[in-house]
Amino acid sequence: MALALKGPWGKTEIDAYLQHSTFPLRLACVGEDGFPRVVSVWYIFDGEYFRCVSHRSSQLIRLLERSDRVGFELAPNEPPYHGVRGQGIARLSSAADGEVLREMLQRYLGGTDSKLGSWLLSRVEDEILITIEPLRLFTWDYRERMAGSDPA
Repeated sequence: MALALKGPWGKTEIDAYLQHSTFPLRLACVGEDGFPRVVSVWYIFDGEYFRCVSHRSSQLIRLLERSDRVGFELAPNEPPYHGVRGQGIARLSSAADGEVLREMLQRYLGGTDSKLGSWLLSRVEDEILITIEPLRLFTWDYRERMAGSDPA
């Protein structure tokens, strides 16, 4: 299926935003009860796919094993509001080589030498790689509209 884009940004602008933003990706899955679950995860975007990791026993992996359809959002929490939302398909595979995890530790923590980094790498054989293929991307950008506005 071809990637569908909607909103003020083109593919080049979207790719740059996704590659340089370090906000966690808000990933939505459907629970067994039919209600959505939203999980914030670190990610890497390579221009085509999002890559995330999660522990083999996590609720997120169980949800993705049941249904590979996901929604996602990448945006700051504070104004002026802008970002990317989308829908896609998640595929699961082993992350035992730790490459994506090391990339994310570098991106989000500045390296692998922290206590958290060491702990995560010590469990890498139990990590699952989540590869998300975006099918639809929706952008919004209220920065110009909100420039100079005082929310108080």
